[in-house]
Amino acid sequence: MSEHFDVHGGARLVGEVDVVGAKNSVLKLMAAALLAEGTTTITNCPQILDVPLMADVLRSVGCTVEIDGDTAHITTPAELSHRADSPAMGKLRASVCVLGPLVGRLKQAVVALPGGDAIGSRPLDMHQNGLRKLGATSTIEHGCVVAKAETLLGAQIWLDFPSVGATENILMAAVLAEGTTVIDNAAREPEIADICTMLTEMGAKIEGAGTSTLTVHGVEQLQPTEHRVIGDRIVGATWAFAASMTRGDLTVRGVNPHHLDLVLDKLRLAGADVTTFDDKGFRVVQPERPKAVDWVTLPYPGFATDLQPFAVALSAVSEGTSMITENVYEARFRFIEEMIRLSGDARTDGHHAVVRGVDKLSSAPVWASDIRAGAGLVLAGLCADGVTEVWDVFHIDRGYPHFVENLNRLGARIDRVTGEPERA
Repeated sequence: MSEHFDVHGGARLVGEVDVVGAKNSVLKLMAAALLAEGTTTITNCPQILDVPLMADVLRSVGCTVEIDGDTAHITTPAELSHRADSPAMGKLRASVCVLGPLVGRLKQAVVALPGGDAIGSRPLDMHQNGLRKLGATSTIEHGCVVAKAETLLGAQIWLDFPSVGATENILMAAVLAEGTTVIDNAAREPEIADICTMLTEMGAKIEGAGTSTLTVHGVEQLQPTEHRVIGDRIVGATWAFAASMTRGDLTVRGVNPHHLDLVLDKLRLAGADVTTFDDKGFRVVQPERPKAVDWVTLPYPGFATDLQPFAVALSAVSEGTSMITENVYEARFRFIEEMIRLSGDARTDGHHAVVRGVDKLSSAPVWASDIRAGAGLVLAGLCADGVTEVWDVFHIDRGYPHFVENLNRLGARIDRVTGEPERA
């Protein structure tokens, strides 16, 4: 049976909320455990659907994975399978990040093409080209990425775009390659730095974490480690937008506010009072209706494409007109179709959207197309009159632990309901 959320409008969110480990980091850290024989322990794991899915992917190549609350113990055997074709591969995009570790450790891999959110094409060309630079062959055969190498040799690799996934796969293959690899135009996200930190704890030699140039000096082998996942900046930003949209007062802990400098500065422009607490968290107070501001998605340290639905939702209830420009994933604007159901005044033209704020949205049944769109629709429902039904909420469960419980504790009224929609 399907589940949906009944979101009652008119809430003002007030209180404190804790952010746990980053979804966009933990799944890649779990994949990195493949690089070392023995038991790697990862703490501060978010309790979301994608973590057990990644555990199934690791089990499919021979690992033993135990998840106990927010801790994952991953035991990697001496003899791994090079075939990662678990059914879970088709359910999450991050599953492709076993490609680099398998090629690095085994010099071969057969990895089923991943699934995940419906936000546009995300080809694997840069992943494959990077592995080829290191000396591997790589093709797509029968729905799988097939890669093989006699040996891996360090290389100079330039990425046409600072792809997070390509940076991660190339990095995790390069740590066990012979010689030195330089990855230019590498992704700079905090989650990349987190992976570099864990790999270094395992014995890798990496320079330039957090910059656009990563230099990797290959080593013969790595050792298992214990590592704590960084706080989830996307979830932290979600709560920041929630405070601003509902004219609320939220203190968010467990995330480094400097990972959200641009977001928090934009919310200040929208009229919010923002206070940061070193690297521990922040507070957002929105005393009156937000003012319209413009948003442009770009690779980090720019405004994250994951947060674009929240920018649209905030703009829909702000005073004035906003321009949102999407430069990363072309299908993110599918979210706007659902906002229009909620009486949002929005128009798209290519990779631009113009959103004119309205005093109050109007409730309607809406459908989530991905994790962030789903959460954005819930926040929009809090700003609508009546009860908004948000369907396909399994997407939200993939990225937000205890989302409904946290919202209700902060002053919302949201019910999880089982049953089929009246229309498909």
